[in-house]
Amino acid sequence: MYAVDVRDGQKPVGAGAGAPAGRVMSPHGLVDLRGQRGAPVLISYPAGAVVVVSGLPGSGKSTLLRRWSAAAPVVDPRASHVACEAVMPAWLPYAVYRPWARLRHFRRLYAQVRSGGPLLVHDCGSRTWMRRWLSRTAGRRGRELHLVLLDVGAAEALAGQRARARWASRRAFARHRQGLARLLERLRRNGPAAVREAASVVLLDHVSRERLSAVEFTPPPAPHPTTELPVGPGPE
Repeated sequence: MYAVDVRDGQKPVGAGAGAPAGRVMSPHGLVDLRGQRGAPVLISYPAGAVVVVSGLPGSGKSTLLRRWSAAAPVVDPRASHVACEAVMPAWLPYAVYRPWARLRHFRRLYAQVRSGGPLLVHDCGSRTWMRRWLSRTAGRRGRELHLVLLDVGAAEALAGQRARARWASRRAFARHRQGLARLLERLRRNGPAAVREAASVVLLDHVSRERLSAVEFTPPPAPHPTTELPVGPGPE
């Protein structure tokens, strides 16, 4: 069902301050870690990879991205929401200036993807067109798209919203829930082929989510230098 390279070792360079030593995982295809307890895991992606962290509102995306933020810039639509909110009158509903906030978010996301460095993206995950656009844009620069999908269930996600005291609207939550359910069903039926635009899909729940202690972006190993034999005169 999945392919993954896991090795034991000390914390690699770039893992982030305070990241515990443990296992290092380089995911490929579909990697289902739901329900799996164990030692902390550092997840290793290729240099320049774009990693999309998806899941229902309240599922722990922001917490996971804060844990990983030492390794790469994070693009979160919440940052654009807050920036727009700061310059708008307090009485003005967010729905009025939502298009501006979304435009600001997409412009920042586009600029970061074009920059060429590794990138972490906060996204609901229910929009196929978004993943495909990110995959095409990153692929033009020789970079891979990877997906981390938090499958914690509606009850756990609603509890997460209560804990942070920030709620998604009932309509938005239902839309994200339906989109995520469709994606999970496609993954169940078709495996990695369900998300062809991503080089890997890592499935997490509330148990395995806590194991992913840090992330790193590593270049491919340098090729071994070849030893050239001296060219001498041929046989007389």
